[in-house]
Amino acid sequence: MRFEGKSVLVTGAATGIGRAAAIAFAREGAMVMIGDYNDKAEETVASIEGEGGTAAFRHCDVSKGTDVEALVAAAVKAHGRLDAAFNNAGVFPPEKMFADFDEEAFDCTIAINLKGVFLCMKAQLPIMAKQGKGAILNTSSVGGVIANPGMAPYIASKHGVIGLTRTAAIEYAKLGVRVNALCPGFVRTPMTEPWFHREGFLEAFLPTSPIGRPAAPEEMAGTVLHLCSDEASFTNGAVIIADGGQTAI
Repeated sequence: MRFEGKSVLVTGAATGIGRAAAIAFAREGAMVMIGDYNDKAEETVASIEGEGGTAAFRHCDVSKGTDVEALVAAAVKAHGRLDAAFNNAGVFPPEKMFADFDEEAFDCTIAINLKGVFLCMKAQLPIMAKQGKGAILNTSSVGGVIANPGMAPYIASKHGVIGLTRTAAIEYAKLGVRVNALCPGFVRTPMTEPWFHREGFLEAFLPTSPIGRPAAPEEMAGTVLHLCSDEASFTNGAVIIADGGQTAI
């Protein structure tokens, strides 16, 4: 029960890693506030409450500052403080060659994946600094440390998340706030599910992964909780790669 009585905010918890993390936080006693553009997040709340946990959902477009400010304010109003935040909301644009991406696709990806993290931290950091303690974890990707063809806007956004994370980490460390980034490898989620049905994809991917398989969202949740807990009290400005060894090759 590492999070018993603690207030935790999770964005992008309708499905995938965010959902698994929100449920895991609640199982360890956290009072969870979920922000998501997808109203399916209500099912995550129902699952948590069905296990006797505490959770609430607020519709939120993380690319809009007013939405994010209202989400963070709702978490503080409901629970009196904000102890940890997992800024996880993100999107994949359709894959294309670099020059074939239009401005709209680029801007949309940056707005959600990068600006969304900026807006979340902008709202969360002053609250945690005033408390004198807090932990923020931002979802980047292995695409934040390496490149993949056909994904230019996504790669740019996830590299940017690492830059924002490191900057906030060094600015707020002496104020008691830790900020880290998680870089998942290939995780089977609704967002990545189409790849499993693409002819030849797994045959091409699996040889690049020493562990030889994709991850389940629940395998990321343990790392999320550790980095947001007091067990990781000296971990700050870190980029934690959880990719089954993909980038070690």
